[in-house]
Amino acid sequence: AIAASAQAGRTLDRCSLAREMADLGVPRDQLDKWTCIAQHESDYRTWVVGPANSDGSNDYGIFQINDLYWCQADGRFSYNECGLSCNALLTDDITNSVRCAQKVLSQQGWSAWAVWHYCSGWLPSIDECF
Repeated sequence: AIAASAQAGRTLDRCSLAREMADLGVPRDQLDKWTCIAQHESDYRTWVVGPANSDGSNDYGIFQINDLYWCQADGRFSYNECGLSCNALLTDDITNSVRCAQKVLSQQGWSAWAVWHYCSGWLPSIDECF
C-alpha cells in the first residue's frame, strides 16, 4: 500500500497527461514516451514519493525525479539542478514536474529513467488523445 500524504494529490490518465503536457509546450512526438514513463514510475499519480534508493535518495512526483540531483528535499544535500523544492513536484499542477523532467531529458536522455526499457520500443499512438 502507498502511504497517503498530507495532500490528496491528483491521478491523471494517459490522455489527460498528454494534453496537459502539450499545453505546456512539450513536443507531440515525445508525449507517448512521457506518458509511458509516468505510467511505470508513478501510475500517473502526482503525489508519490518513492522508497529510498540504494544511495539514500528519493524520487518525487509523477515522473519520479531524484532529490540528490534535481530537487531540494528538507535537510539533505542536493545539486538541485531544477532549482525547486521536491515538494513542488508533488502538487496537482504538473508544470514544475514537466519542466524539471525536460531538464533531466536534455542532460541525461531518456535512459535517466530506470523504467525506460518499457518505453523505448513501439508505443501506441498518442494521437487518439487529441
